[in-house]
Amino acid sequence: MKKIIALLLALVMVFALAACGKKAEPEAAPEPTFPFDNDSTPFDVSTLTEEEIGKIKVGFIFLHDETSTYDLNFMNAAREACTGLGMVEGEDFLIKTNIPEGQECYDAACELVDAGCNIIFADSFGHESYMIQAAREFPEVQFCHATGTHAHAEGLSNYHNAFASIYEGRYLGGVAAGMKLNQMIEEGKITADQAKLGYIGAYPYQEVKSGYTSFFLGARSVCPSATMEVTFTNSWYDPTLEKEGAIKLINNGCVVLSEHADSMGAPTECEANGIPFVFYNGSAADKCPNTFIVASRINWVPFMQVMIGRTAKAQNLNADWTGTMEIGSVMLTDLNENVAAPGTAEKLAEVAQGLIDGSIKVFDTSTFTVGGKPVTSALADVNDLGTFTPDTESIVDGAFAESAFRSAPTFDLDIDGITIIDK
Repeated sequence: MKKIIALLLALVMVFALAACGKKAEPEAAPEPTFPFDNDSTPFDVSTLTEEEIGKIKVGFIFLHDETSTYDLNFMNAAREACTGLGMVEGEDFLIKTNIPEGQECYDAACELVDAGCNIIFADSFGHESYMIQAAREFPEVQFCHATGTHAHAEGLSNYHNAFASIYEGRYLGGVAAGMKLNQMIEEGKITADQAKLGYIGAYPYQEVKSGYTSFFLGARSVCPSATMEVTFTNSWYDPTLEKEGAIKLINNGCVVLSEHADSMGAPTECEANGIPFVFYNGSAADKCPNTFIVASRINWVPFMQVMIGRTAKAQNLNADWTGTMEIGSVMLTDLNENVAAPGTAEKLAEVAQGLIDGSIKVFDTSTFTVGGKPVTSALADVNDLGTFTPDTESIVDGAFAESAFRSAPTFDLDIDGITIIDK
């Protein structure tokens, strides 16, 4: 019908294209509020009736498959959240893997809608514009996108972003790395001025920068002489490039490594060279028993339970949702005591409590400088209208207020002590 009308009337053709997903930018983004309205109260799934659960069919879109540590972590959460409600994979929830950050994501979303899904999750940053396209076309379906930035400015009641305060988990990982540096200094393996960390980042995005900066600040909170080098692969998942990044950092004198990338490329290279490392998204203790220290990860189960549960009960869903350490959305794996420095477990417990009660702030401006100067003001690109335009003052009460104006990270400062060796 739309095609017929489009042939008769140009104005209606424009309307039809818009209805099929041509995204019109909002006239103006809403004024950011501090903090944003983020109800991260866990959903009690025991309140759902069989009838309510029976009305739900869930679809999942993953960038890669089980070989990616990030996607595997997300898949495990999807299966836990759904099977915990008695749902059966292939019937009540459907999983699509290896969906690129392109039109294929929109196509996958449409296929899931056609299959009867009334709530759809996607897990990768670059999926966002295609999820928004689908959300505009199918207003009766809830679209939930992890790590995205646009939901609060789109004005769509059926499109939602989610993230977690993983910068706190990375800060804890940094503390563990800093403790290891101290042990190496005390044992005479390195000098204090050789306490250099290395970090393999995927892209120079705010999410990655927030992560490696929080890791560094965690390390320097216990090892003040620590410095760090960062290299980027410009890919979320590339075992070869991640391995090459690790080799480059090791050759540059980095003695403890971490990463924000999704393969085992860097950890296996660290194991081969005897370099301690802090991982992301899951434990590597079985494959790297002599070098793996600990890993942080986002537990996506609370987010999925909230979105599925509220959809089942026809309740409103947040435009932005941020999981916290307090509700179990940010977690550490078991500490590998064979590699971690003595006293690390106790120190991590102490710092974790400080992060939860607010006595420790990851981006406390008294703990870092930029260009040799204290930071008293910092504008962040919160509204993210397509071009990097800092719009929101983000220094609040002496700290950069990460994930306080939207769920996704906004930290974008280049602090002293961190050197980018390539992009």
